[in-house]
Order: sequence, then structure tokens, then C-alpha cells
Amino acid sequence: MPVEPLNRLVDYLSGLIQGRLWLKVIIGLLLGVICGFLINPDTELLSYSTSTILANWLDLPGNIFLRVVQMVMIPLIFSSIITGIVSNDSDDLKRMGGGLFLYFIITTFISITLAIVLSVIMEPGRMIYESGGFGGGVAETVGAQTASKANLSEIPKLISDLIPSNPLETILSNEMLGVVIFTVIVGLALTQMRDEATTQIIRLIESIQKICMVIVSWAMKLVPFAVFGLMAALVSRVGLEGLMGIGYYISVVLLGLGLLMIVYMIILSLFSRVKISTFMSAARDPQLLAFSTASSAAVMPLSMEVADKKLGVSSKISDFVIPIGASINMDGTALFQCITALFMAQAYGIEMGLANLLLITVTLIGASIGTPAIPGGGVVILASVLGSAGIPTEGLIIVIGIDRILGMFRTAINVTGDLVACIVFDRLAKRTS
Repeated sequence: MPVEPLNRLVDYLSGLIQGRLWLKVIIGLLLGVICGFLINPDTELLSYSTSTILANWLDLPGNIFLRVVQMVMIPLIFSSIITGIVSNDSDDLKRMGGGLFLYFIITTFISITLAIVLSVIMEPGRMIYESGGFGGGVAETVGAQTASKANLSEIPKLISDLIPSNPLETILSNEMLGVVIFTVIVGLALTQMRDEATTQIIRLIESIQKICMVIVSWAMKLVPFAVFGLMAALVSRVGLEGLMGIGYYISVVLLGLGLLMIVYMIILSLFSRVKISTFMSAARDPQLLAFSTASSAAVMPLSMEVADKKLGVSSKISDFVIPIGASINMDGTALFQCITALFMAQAYGIEMGLANLLLITVTLIGASIGTPAIPGGGVVILASVLGSAGIPTEGLIIVIGIDRILGMFRTAINVTGDLVACIVFDRLAKRTS
């Protein structure tokens, strides 16, 4: 059986948009909230044990979707980055590689700074703390500050540890930043080898990429059911009172993502000739698909197609920037992680000093780069961020429950950032050529 061509997968992904997958997801969310209220033990319609059993079964479609996407995540990222690198000549890589990485670091820093300012002003964890908090309002400032100082001294070692000494161990432990660095090194090595054996290896890698996308397309059929089940299970567990404090936290995250979108539009206006209206019209389909699937990796083929055909970006640029951007350009995720970390600290009654904020900023820049481009990837990495700042991780169970909602919005922002980066670097490449 021949491997399905990538352009047919693009047509399939576009068909999901035409089939209003995003609308089905929203309907699934609303129905999930209603169902969750009905089976919540507080309504006394069902016993606690029965409600728990139903919630576990409602989680099933979402868990299957997450597992399928996680299953192909590493081979998809590996194959996509290498394919993007080998499609460019070595001069392009030397000219763009360092600048692209620096650009991603700067935009990530901007997003984290924005998150810190919003969190300090709006205090997203205040309502949870005033209602008893995750930890009953116990002050843990001293422990957090001690952890911060200890971890700051370890930053040089953390930097050197970015290069994996055992790639297989890095892959098995799902350390995405190490996987990305290893993949980039392998891709660069392949560009220096131009023989028949290398051509066969590249063809194999391209086939792996297409196979992964076929599997992702199967998983997407579960999305509306996954969203319904995850939302229903969450509401059945926390009830209405708990949702009010969580709702305020969600509103702060969404406000931050909206401001980050404005930052992208400013960058677009300053560094390109593309009109904002033209960009938003062209980016609509990738944004909607990203919103529906909450996976940057799943949207990559459509993003590259839009960049090439609708935004006029060179295919060499888009084939290089989009796969790498889907792996390490996670500005929306970094903003979410930062607000969530400060939300957790405020909910526990922990005061965050300057040292804590500096530590979180440095940690999140690295963590966001290493965040998997899959649904729920941001929360997985967030646990290590909280630990480094001395913030208890127990409350993450609530965030995991609502992560699907926030994941859809932040993934749309991440995809937007990748497309803006394509336009900016395409413009720079044309200026220097």
C-alpha cells in the first residue's frame, strides 16, 4: 500500500475546517459542561461512586486521543525538522539558524514578561486563595526562595545538559528539548553528506513524516468526543463554586494570549509588508485547526501550505521555520505556563519575590522550547517549572482538567507566531539575497 502523499493530507486537514470541526469542539465543550453538572455528586442525582465511575469513562476518548498523538510525536518532530533542514542549502542554514533561534528566544521572553505583569496586577489565584486555597493559605515563601537560590546556581549545568549524552535515553524520557537539539545536529550532518545512501535515508525520513500525519488524521476524528468527555469529567469533579475561581484564572490567560496576538501583529507591521487583514484572512484555517486539535504538530502541513500559497513565503523558508517553530516556538505555551505558575503560588498563599520571578523566567524560556507540540504538553513540562520555584504541584490536577480549553487557544497563538516568523525571515532572506 503506497504512503499517502502529504498534499492529500493537507486537503484532509482543510476538509476538517470546512466540516466545522472547531464548531463541533465548542458544542462538545458546552454539552460537556451540562453533562458534568448533571452527574456531579452535589446535585444528588447520582452517588459519589457512580459519578466517579462515569467521569473515568468520560475521560476515555480524550485519553485515547492524547495517547495516539503522543505516540507519533517524537517521530513526527524528528522527521519534520530533518526534512526542513535538508531542504535548505548550508548557506541558508548558516544565515538563518542563529537568527531564528534568537528571534524565538526574544518573543518567548516578551510573552513571559507579559504574563508576569498580568499575574501581578490581576492576581489570578486570589479567588482560590480567599476560598481556602489549595494549601489552606499556608505561607511557604521561605521554602520557595530557598529553592530559587539553589536552582539559580545550577543554571550553567542546566545549559550544558541541553546537549544529550545519550539520545536514546532522551527519547525514552520524552525530553523534547534534547530531542530537538539531537535532531538538528543530525539534520546538519546530513546536509554535509551528498551521496546515494544519504538520499535513501532522507526518503525514509520523509515517509515516516507522512505515516505520522496519517495516524494524526485518524486521531482527529476523536476530537469532539474527547473535548466533551474531558469537560464533563472536570465539571463533575469540581462543581460550580470551584469553576468560578478557575474561570477567573482562565480569563487572565485568555487576556494574555490576546495581548500576545497584538504583539505579533506589531512585529508583522514592523518587519514585513504584509497587511494585518491579509495575514489574518490567510491564517484563518491553520488557526481554526489548531484551535480544534490543540496540537501544533498536527497543523504543520496546513501551516506550510498557507505560508507558501497564501502568504507568498518561499517553500525553503516555510519548510525550515514551521517544523522548528512547532517544536520550540511556544510563546503562547510559555505565557500560559508563567500565569499558571503564579496562579498556583497565589492559590497556595506563596509570595513570589524578584528572585523567584527571575528563576521562573529563565526556567520557562528553556521549558517552553522543550514543550511537546501535543495536547497537554504544556502541563507536563509545567510540573518541573513549579518544582524549581518551590511551588507545590498538587493543584495541577485542576489545571489538567481545564487544559483542553486553554490548549486550544494557546495552540492557535503558537501557530500564528510560526506564520509570523515565516514572513519575517522570508523578508530578511529576500533582503540579503
